[in-house]
Parts: sequence; structure tokens; C-alpha cells
Amino acid sequence: MESQTRRSFLSRSSLAAACLASAAGPLSLALDPPKSPTGKAPAFRYCLNTSTISGSKLPIREQLKIAASAGYDAVEIWIRDVDAYVAAGGTTRELRSEIEDLGLGVDSAIAFGQWIVDDPQQRKAGLEQCRRDMATLAEIGGQRIAAPPSGATKEAGLDLRAAADRYRELLELGGTLGVVPQIELWGFSSNLSKLEEVLFVAAAAGHADACILLDIYHLYKGGSDFQNIGLVPGHKMFCLHMNDYPANPPRETIKDEHRVYPGDGIAPVTHVLQTLASGGFQGTLSLELFNPSYWAQPPLEVAKTGLAKMQQCVERAFPKNGNA
Repeated sequence: MESQTRRSFLSRSSLAAACLASAAGPLSLALDPPKSPTGKAPAFRYCLNTSTISGSKLPIREQLKIAASAGYDAVEIWIRDVDAYVAAGGTTRELRSEIEDLGLGVDSAIAFGQWIVDDPQQRKAGLEQCRRDMATLAEIGGQRIAAPPSGATKEAGLDLRAAADRYRELLELGGTLGVVPQIELWGFSSNLSKLEEVLFVAAAAGHADACILLDIYHLYKGGSDFQNIGLVPGHKMFCLHMNDYPANPPRETIKDEHRVYPGDGIAPVTHVLQTLASGGFQGTLSLELFNPSYWAQPPLEVAKTGLAKMQQCVERAFPKNGNA
């Protein structure tokens, strides 16, 4: 019975992925990556998720300067850092002007409003937090924000159809502010830890702006099959969290702190990039790390190294001579 239930769920998830793709128009799901990629690499944008240098406890203005100095196209900021800047007397208008002067985009943002939880009062408060976070993001020029299963990570059994309804409500709220929430997979969570779950929720939300946010480490941590990454409709994904992981500790005990630079671990980074690109993804590659050994190093050095590592991964996935 358990195996039949799993087969049924996976079948529904595959259908959900197809429905999600159809919302963006005709699109090949491309289950297999190109055998020998040729031509130019997709026009990826390179982004610094500021968690990568957060060990230095730098204020957001310094984070932005480091991202620009290192050569990134964009940043993925943490809303709490913007709140701290405003609480200290800054304004979002000033911050937006500084971001623009540095030539950076705000391609995504991180926040933790509990929009998905079962408790109605807790969910109401979570949606209000999401509204404030998205309003702040819009004021500094951002248009997309992560929507992880915050608050629903410990107890399994979340009704995925209820989650889809809640995601639709969040999308509608975001629409009033000009911000799109990206439903995010969290590998350590008891809910939305697998690719098939986020695909199902995104599609079942029945909203034109539904999209997903994936992370190479979280896909591994949650036990998703990287062979199924081709089910992701690339036109419904705008940001990929880039990182890697070592062989040890094993998946069951590995933590965020063990993430390493892309290409420095055992993750199938080339496969992921090739497969997502063949499905239409050409968005933002955002370096998201929480490694204490990197935090102990000069943040500009870490930012530059991370950018070079991402670029090397793209070059390996899309070699100019056409030989993978």
C-alpha cells in the first residue's frame, strides 16, 4: 500500500510539474540534459546571498559594497538586515539609491513569515509579517522573495492542498505589492523537503505567478533524486541557490555549516545546471553558504572566491568547444 501511495503521489507531482510549465506557455520539460551542450552558456546573473559573508556581522551597506567590489550582478538580501538599517536611522529610499549607484540588482530576498502553518492565528500573524517584508523589499527595488515552510518544519503531515491554497493567498498578497513569493524547498524540514512536494504545491496553487526556489544543498539534504530535476519547468524558476557539499558527514547528519563552494564537493552541479537550462532556466545563480571557516576569512575574499567558483561551474557545464 505504501509503495502504491508513493507511486500515485509521484504521478500527481509529475502532472503538477506539467501544469506549472503550461502556465508559462509551451515548454519542453527536457527530462534529460543535453548530451553535449554547445553554443553559449545561458545568460545567468551572478548573485551574492549575504549569508555567505554574514559571519562578519557587517551592516547591509557594507554587504552591498562587497558584492559590487567582487563583481556580482545582484544581491539576495536578508530582510532583517534592512530592518536593522532602518531601525538605526536609515531609509529604504536611501538604500535603494545606494544599490542602484553600485550597479546591483536585488534579485531575491530572505525572510521567514509563517504563511504556511495550520494554526489560523499564527498564520494570520505570519501573513502580516510577509506583507511587511514584501513591502520593505519593494521599497528597495526587489521583486522576488523566498517563501520557505517556516513554522512547519518539525511535524510531518502538512496537507499539501491546504499548503497550495495558502501559497495562492501569499501570491495574491504579493501581487498587491509588486513582489512574487518563490516557494522554497527546505531539505531539513518535515514538510516541503522534496522536489515533488514543492512542484505539487506550486502547481496546485493555480496562480500565474507561482514559481519555485531550489537549492543544491537542500535538494541533497531532503533526499530528492537529482535525476528528476528535469521535471522543473525552467520558466517557472528565477533563482537557484548555488553551493556544494562534501561526502562526509553523511546526508542524515549534514548541516548548513558544511556547505562548501560550488565545485568543491560531490554535488552533481554540472548535471543540475545543464538540466535546468535545457528546461528553460536562465535566471540568477545565488551563492548561499553558511560555512564558519569562510566566515573567518576576509568577506571580500570569500565573495570573490565564490563568484569565481560559480563561473567555473558554468564553464564546465557549458564548455565553449561543445565537449562536456
